Amino acid sequence: MTDTSTQSIVVDAPCDKVAAVICDFPRYPEWVSAVKSADVVEEYEDGYASQVRFVLDAGVVADEYTLSYEYADDISRIEWHLVKPSKMQKSQAGSYDLADNGDGTSTVTYTLAVELSIGMLGMFKRKAEKMIMDSALKELKRRVESLAGK
Repeated sequence: MTDTSTQSIVVDAPCDKVAAVICDFPRYPEWVSAVKSADVVEEYEDGYASQVRFVLDAGVVADEYTLSYEYADDISRIEWHLVKPSKMQKSQAGSYDLADNGDGTSTVTYTLAVELSIGMLGMFKRKAEKMIMDSALKELKRRVESLAGK
Protein backbone atom coordinates (compact mmCIF):
# COMPACT_ATOMS: atom_id res chain seq x y z
CA MET A 1 0.00 0.00 0.00
CA THR A 2 1.21 3.49 -0.86
CA ASP A 3 1.32 6.11 1.90
CA THR A 4 0.40 9.70 1.09
CA SER A 5 2.33 12.66 2.50
CA THR A 6 1.18 16.29 2.54
CA GLN A 7 2.98 19.55 3.36
CA SER A 8 2.18 23.23 2.85
CA ILE A 9 4.12 26.47 2.50
CA VAL A 10 3.15 30.14 2.13
CA VAL A 11 4.57 31.85 -0.96
CA ASP A 12 4.79 35.64 -1.22
CA ALA A 13 3.09 35.80 -4.62
CA PRO A 14 -0.42 35.35 -6.05
CA CYS A 15 -1.63 31.92 -7.17
CA ASP A 16 -1.29 32.67 -10.89
CA LYS A 17 2.44 33.37 -10.46
CA VAL A 18 2.91 30.12 -8.50
CA ALA A 19 0.96 28.13 -11.11
CA ALA A 20 3.03 29.67 -13.91
CA VAL A 21 6.26 28.40 -12.32
CA ILE A 22 4.81 24.94 -11.63
CA CYS A 23 3.58 24.62 -15.23
CA ASP A 24 6.85 25.80 -16.84
CA PHE A 25 8.34 22.30 -16.94
CA PRO A 26 11.28 22.93 -19.31
CA ARG A 27 12.71 25.38 -16.73
CA TYR A 28 12.66 22.89 -13.83
CA PRO A 29 16.40 22.12 -14.17
CA GLU A 30 17.04 25.83 -13.40
CA TRP A 31 15.51 25.59 -9.92
CA VAL A 32 14.85 21.94 -8.96
CA SER A 33 18.24 20.59 -7.93
CA ALA A 34 17.56 16.91 -8.71
CA VAL A 35 15.89 17.46 -12.11
CA LYS A 36 18.38 17.22 -14.97
CA SER A 37 15.74 17.57 -17.71
CA ALA A 38 11.97 17.95 -18.04
CA ASP A 39 10.60 17.64 -21.56
CA VAL A 40 6.96 18.16 -22.51
CA VAL A 41 6.04 15.20 -24.70
CA GLU A 42 2.31 15.96 -25.13
CA GLU A 43 0.16 19.07 -24.70
CA TYR A 44 -3.53 19.79 -24.37
CA GLU A 45 -5.17 22.10 -26.92
CA ASP A 46 -4.81 25.02 -24.46
CA GLY A 47 -1.01 24.59 -24.42
CA TYR A 48 -0.73 23.06 -20.94
CA ALA A 49 1.47 19.97 -20.70
CA SER A 50 -0.41 16.68 -20.57
CA GLN A 51 2.71 14.49 -20.33
CA VAL A 52 6.22 15.39 -19.18
CA ARG A 53 9.32 13.19 -19.25
CA PHE A 54 11.72 13.76 -16.34
CA VAL A 55 15.34 12.76 -15.87
CA LEU A 56 16.18 12.82 -12.17
CA ASP A 57 19.59 12.53 -10.53
CA ALA A 58 19.73 13.05 -6.79
CA GLY A 59 23.06 11.30 -6.21
CA VAL A 60 22.11 7.89 -4.88
CA VAL A 61 18.74 8.05 -6.66
CA ALA A 62 18.55 8.39 -10.45
CA ASP A 63 15.46 7.74 -12.54
CA GLU A 64 13.71 8.54 -15.81
CA TYR A 65 9.91 8.65 -15.89
CA THR A 66 6.89 10.28 -17.51
CA LEU A 67 4.08 11.97 -15.59
CA SER A 68 0.59 12.68 -16.89
CA TYR A 69 -0.91 16.03 -15.74
CA GLU A 70 -4.43 17.37 -15.21
CA TYR A 71 -5.44 20.89 -14.20
CA ALA A 72 -8.43 22.52 -12.53
CA ASP A 73 -10.07 25.11 -14.81
CA ASP A 74 -8.71 27.95 -12.66
CA ILE A 75 -5.32 26.19 -12.16
CA SER A 76 -5.94 26.05 -8.39
CA ARG A 77 -5.12 22.34 -8.53
CA ILE A 78 -2.43 20.65 -10.61
CA GLU A 79 -2.29 16.87 -10.28
CA TRP A 80 -0.24 14.11 -11.85
CA HIS A 81 0.39 10.38 -11.96
CA LEU A 82 3.12 8.11 -13.27
CA VAL A 83 2.32 6.91 -16.81
CA LYS A 84 4.12 3.56 -16.41
CA PRO A 85 6.51 2.06 -13.84
CA SER A 86 10.10 3.26 -14.01
CA LYS A 87 13.38 1.84 -12.74
CA MET A 88 12.79 3.27 -9.24
CA GLN A 89 9.00 3.71 -9.02
CA LYS A 90 6.01 1.41 -9.29
CA SER A 91 3.61 4.33 -8.98
CA GLN A 92 3.50 8.05 -8.23
CA ALA A 93 0.53 10.36 -7.77
CA GLY A 94 0.59 13.90 -6.51
CA SER A 95 -0.88 17.35 -6.58
CA TYR A 96 -0.30 20.99 -5.86
CA ASP A 97 -3.31 22.82 -4.40
CA LEU A 98 -3.06 26.62 -4.53
CA ALA A 99 -5.09 28.83 -2.20
CA ASP A 100 -5.26 32.63 -2.32
CA ASN A 101 -4.69 34.02 1.18
CA GLY A 102 -6.28 37.39 0.29
CA ASP A 103 -3.11 39.37 1.03
CA GLY A 104 -1.08 38.75 -2.11
CA THR A 105 0.31 35.47 -0.76
CA SER A 106 -0.64 31.91 -1.62
CA THR A 107 -0.64 28.70 0.35
CA VAL A 108 0.72 25.80 -1.67
CA THR A 109 -0.19 22.32 -0.45
CA TYR A 110 1.88 19.51 -1.94
CA THR A 111 0.56 15.95 -1.73
CA LEU A 112 2.64 13.01 -2.88
CA ALA A 113 2.27 9.23 -2.91
CA VAL A 114 5.12 7.13 -4.31
CA GLU A 115 5.49 3.37 -4.38
CA LEU A 116 9.11 2.44 -4.92
CA SER A 117 10.36 -0.53 -6.92
CA ILE A 118 13.09 -1.08 -4.33
CA GLY A 119 12.49 -2.10 -0.75
CA MET A 120 12.96 0.52 1.95
CA LEU A 121 12.22 0.45 5.67
CA GLY A 122 9.19 2.54 6.62
CA MET A 123 11.08 5.01 8.80
CA PHE A 124 13.67 5.66 6.06
CA LYS A 125 10.95 6.04 3.44
CA ARG A 126 9.09 8.60 5.57
CA LYS A 127 12.30 10.56 6.19
CA ALA A 128 13.10 10.53 2.46
CA GLU A 129 9.55 11.70 1.62
CA LYS A 130 9.81 14.55 4.12
CA MET A 131 13.16 15.65 2.69
CA ILE A 132 11.83 15.51 -0.90
CA MET A 133 8.73 17.51 -0.01
CA ASP A 134 10.62 20.07 2.10
CA SER A 135 13.09 20.58 -0.72
CA ALA A 136 10.41 20.80 -3.42
CA LEU A 137 8.36 23.38 -1.54
CA LYS A 138 11.36 25.50 -0.53
CA GLU A 139 12.75 25.44 -4.09
CA LEU A 140 9.32 26.39 -5.48
CA LYS A 141 8.97 29.26 -2.98
CA ARG A 142 12.49 30.52 -3.75
CA ARG A 143 11.87 30.40 -7.53
CA VAL A 144 8.45 32.09 -7.46
CA GLU A 145 9.57 34.85 -5.08
CA SER A 146 12.80 35.51 -7.02
CA LEU A 147 10.78 35.94 -10.25
CA ALA A 148 8.29 38.18 -8.43
CA GLY A 149 11.16 40.33 -7.11
CA LYS A 150 10.47 39.46 -3.45
